[in-house]
Amino acid sequence: MLQKLEQIAKVIDHFNEKIGRAIAWLSALLVLLVCYEVLSRSLGRTYNWLTELEWHVFALVFLLGAGYAFKHDRHVRVDLFYSRFSAKDQALINLVGNLLFLIPWCLVIGYFSFFYALESWRISEGSPDPGGLPARYIIKFSIVAGMFLLLLQGVADSIRAWLAYCKPNHSEHSEG
Repeated sequence: MLQKLEQIAKVIDHFNEKIGRAIAWLSALLVLLVCYEVLSRSLGRTYNWLTELEWHVFALVFLLGAGYAFKHDRHVRVDLFYSRFSAKDQALINLVGNLLFLIPWCLVIGYFSFFYALESWRISEGSPDPGGLPARYIIKFSIVAGMFLLLLQGVADSIRAWLAYCKPNHSEHSEG
């Protein structure tokens, strides 16, 4: 059973690793888009679609890269006491935090954002700005995808935390 759980966590890790590495290339695209916009503006030309595309690419990096960032522990953490705790206590904090906060939050945001995006798709929502991007529902569905990736990584982290918490403490067994 424990090996099966560990295998599930590894599959999720691998999936988010592949997604994160692919999404990282969007950062390079974003730099190119911003440079092009700066050049265009210096020539007196502005494009609403370009500004919106920059925001959409940034949103994709942020949303679809959240699971990858969590996997690599690059998320925001308030670390006042955590680093001083034992590995077992850290595992318990991670498990409780994931189960009480991260996973429910991902489920709630994912659920409501799905219907938000679905309504956008239903009405063929586009940009309200002249010359803006059509199909705004695509970026709204990326909220759902991002929450799903973060949820998966939260499950993998919870599995690892559970396994670490259940692991026997060798220092206790060696005394005696």
